Amino acid sequence: MNILLAEDQAMVRGALAALLSLDGEFEVTQACDGDEALSLLKKDTFDLLLTDIEMPGLTGLELAQWCQKQDSPIKVIILTTFGRAGYIKRAIESGVGGFLLKDAPSDSLIHGIRQVMAGKRVIDPELAIMAIGESDPLNDKERKALRLASEGRSTAEIATALFIAEGTVRNYLSEAISKLHASNRIDAARIARKKGWL
Repeated sequence: MNILLAEDQAMVRGALAALLSLDGEFEVTQACDGDEALSLLKKDTFDLLLTDIEMPGLTGLELAQWCQKQDSPIKVIILTTFGRAGYIKRAIESGVGGFLLKDAPSDSLIHGIRQVMAGKRVIDPELAIMAIGESDPLNDKERKALRLASEGRSTAEIATALFIAEGTVRNYLSEAISKLHASNRIDAARIARKKGWL
């Protein structure tokens, strides 16, 4: 089974790759961030994408959405530290087969992979209940603009990164601030990140 492992923390990535390699059934290719993972997905064929959520470049959720849009047979498991309702809900909507926390026992990861590859969905019951929470008010364009703003980028830099006009960036950020009842873009990013919407 060919697994693409996308994780930006080198020590965690190395430990996960070593754990999976011990099984003998898994061939693991590593990606250090979302952009490298996307490049590998476009170039090679994998059975499973095992990905973190928060990474530089594309997030794990964006990678899952890309796989879904390609109508790819690849299965996706999100492996994260964050059990936020917004993340879980977006993962389910993106067709993710599994949502596992990094502090779960290692044998539950192997079991989860086998379950997902057998066509089942593996989500911790407590996390599934959390997913029933509040709806994410942000659309993808607002989310992308707000994420870049949270990195300290100026309106002009965000416009360049997203290939849109500065006025459009201001509109997206203004909408996000309004929807989240925030005082400014930094406050909006903080609220969205806390709820798993960013």
